[in-house]
Amino acid sequence: MEKTSKIYIAGHRGLVGSAILKGLKQKGYSNFVTRTHHELDLSDQLAVAKFFEQEKPDYVFLAAAKVGGIMANNIYRGQFIYENLMIQNNVIHQAYVHGVKKLLFLGSTCIYPREAPQPMPENSLLTSPLEYTNEPYAIAKITGIKMCESYNIQYGTNFISVMPTNLYGPNDNFDLEKSHVLPALIRKIYLGNCLTEGNWDLIRKDLGKRPVESIDGQASEEQIRSIFEKYGIKRRDGKYAVEIWGSGKPMREFLWSEDMADACIFVMERVNFEDLRPSNTPEIRNTHINIGTGKEISIGDLAKLIKAKLGFTGELFFNSEKPDGTMRKLTDPSKLHNLGWKHAIEIEDGIEQIIKWYTA
Repeated sequence: MEKTSKIYIAGHRGLVGSAILKGLKQKGYSNFVTRTHHELDLSDQLAVAKFFEQEKPDYVFLAAAKVGGIMANNIYRGQFIYENLMIQNNVIHQAYVHGVKKLLFLGSTCIYPREAPQPMPENSLLTSPLEYTNEPYAIAKITGIKMCESYNIQYGTNFISVMPTNLYGPNDNFDLEKSHVLPALIRKIYLGNCLTEGNWDLIRKDLGKRPVESIDGQASEEQIRSIFEKYGIKRRDGKYAVEIWGSGKPMREFLWSEDMADACIFVMERVNFEDLRPSNTPEIRNTHINIGTGKEISIGDLAKLIKAKLGFTGELFFNSEKPDGTMRKLTDPSKLHNLGWKHAIEIEDGIEQIIKWYTA
């Protein structure tokens, strides 16, 4: 990429897209085209075609997606598969039609089977059944990988797929219904701590910025306590406690979003599809690249780490009647390491940084 190349970042306001935009600016890139969802609905085929015809970007980062945690994935199954397929199909196809030089498609490591070997190498894709709770989302992302591969094979495009592990960082989604586990834990434990300290000013400030369902900072204390209890922030055995879904035993890998962005820019600058073709077989599969740390922490230990960083003196309790999801989901990042990139931020430092960002 040249510093003046026109770069389209789909999903530039989200956790992933905002980190990529920030990283590109820091590296001296200056010619960006962005659209909010209100300005461009990527599930609208005609609108996306018109956008590409007008803007003609040179490079595309496809970071837009319908995302959420285990609860949202399991409840909104139809939305997750439909919206993600539509977004991907429209952007990838129009990138081909309008001669985009390179496209980077961002997926997720939930594409791998529930019983995939640990750590998960790229070639474990499609070797056994997926985890049920996020199957629709995973199938959509697998389709995106195969669409990029297929267009590269048939049309000679240069579309690359990367599969980041669980991400966290600035501009994450802290919606208690739809967020992933790490931001959900930070917010729940933060609010539990505010209740323990009786700091209703901070509670109302938090709800004023991020209402929970229809409950904002203007609601009564009774309404606020009620909605908090629904999401597992409640009194238990005389103390405020935070409920965590499952046993706390599942292991998860977490990557700081700005590390992920650096990896994406690295791939866009230095890696082409031809570099990822298998050399020992005529069948072209599994050309995607894992982005991860290769390190993991249990959900229970993650919650305890967040509790310690926030100074929460209440309790954590694990609701084993709720689903755990996949017990382990650790990436094998050796392909990316061999290409020349490794992460910089470890989980302890990252948790401190995201807590400072959130509380500010």
